[in-house]
Amino acid sequence: MEKKRVVIGLSGGVDSAVAALLLKREGYDVIGLFMRNWREEDECGRCTADDDFTDVRRIADAIGIPYYSEDFSKRYLDRVFSVFLSEYEKGRTPNPDVLCNREIKFDAFSSFAKAAGADFVATGHYASVLHGERHLLLRSADENKDQTYFLNQITEEQLSTALFPLGSLKKGEVREIAKQAGIPVWEKKDSTGICFIGERNFRQFLSNYIPMKKGEIVTTDGVVVGEHQGVFYYTKGQRKGLGVGGGGTGEPYFVVGKDVQNNRLIVTQGETELLFSSSLEVDDFHFISKRLPEGDSPVTARIRHRQPLQNAVATVSGNRVKVRFEKPQRAVQEGQYAVLYQGNVCLGGGVIERAE
Repeated sequence: MEKKRVVIGLSGGVDSAVAALLLKREGYDVIGLFMRNWREEDECGRCTADDDFTDVRRIADAIGIPYYSEDFSKRYLDRVFSVFLSEYEKGRTPNPDVLCNREIKFDAFSSFAKAAGADFVATGHYASVLHGERHLLLRSADENKDQTYFLNQITEEQLSTALFPLGSLKKGEVREIAKQAGIPVWEKKDSTGICFIGERNFRQFLSNYIPMKKGEIVTTDGVVVGEHQGVFYYTKGQRKGLGVGGGGTGEPYFVVGKDVQNNRLIVTQGETELLFSSSLEVDDFHFISKRLPEGDSPVTARIRHRQPLQNAVATVSGNRVKVRFEKPQRAVQEGQYAVLYQGNVCLGGGVIERAE
């Protein structure tokens, strides 16, 4: 029988390397693809993705698979980064990793794979997929590494040809497999944060694209208590980096809101109820495959990656979903994603528009 062909996204890290290795061991015809999603040179004029591509070469040689590089940076700029900036300009907190999966890894990348004659596409995400009459996205066996949150916007059609070889493994097992197989990046540090920012100072990076202006830090009663460096830099629930202390109750100050129009940062002292929300609303919820019925349904939910699943009730009305939590949630961020689950199945998610 002819081998099934799979194109896997190779990032230069240990997770995608082991995913490729496992697919080859299962008998697939494996092709590696390095995606250049962001083009930028460092102070020495060197493209910052070059080191990762060097690791991709070493990985592919160690496993014994062909590899390619494809430039998706124009699409990334248009479909991911532009949305990222637009959301920050509204005073919200976006998640570009979710958009990257929808627009690049399971769209542009999948188109490349199809043109290469692939039957499947694969990534090193910690997630699983159950292929059957319906195609279901399932949580990873490693709850601490589970990445279904970032996959909440992919479609069932995209999922139908997806493979996630690491779904049943824990991170320690992945590194051990890489070590035993002689994969040269088995000890490589995991990448963290937003890919196009990397290790740089976030404020400095953002100021290159969005004009920043100092403004007042005020309490919910309108009392001026300090000066911020640019209202877009701050997130709800933030305590550190405000440069405000003392006075009032003596408790630390926390961000509870932004008045972008008047360039004001709104704070309160102590862990008050203003930091917590009992419900949130999503205007355009995306169901991957299993759609909830109209009305109320018991679910579990996440409002950020790695957050323990929270018991809730989802009320569906067309594309709008209201989520009411069993316990109030701290620092619900407009612009982030609310992701819903039933059991092991990730139902999908949507951008948080309002929280109260």
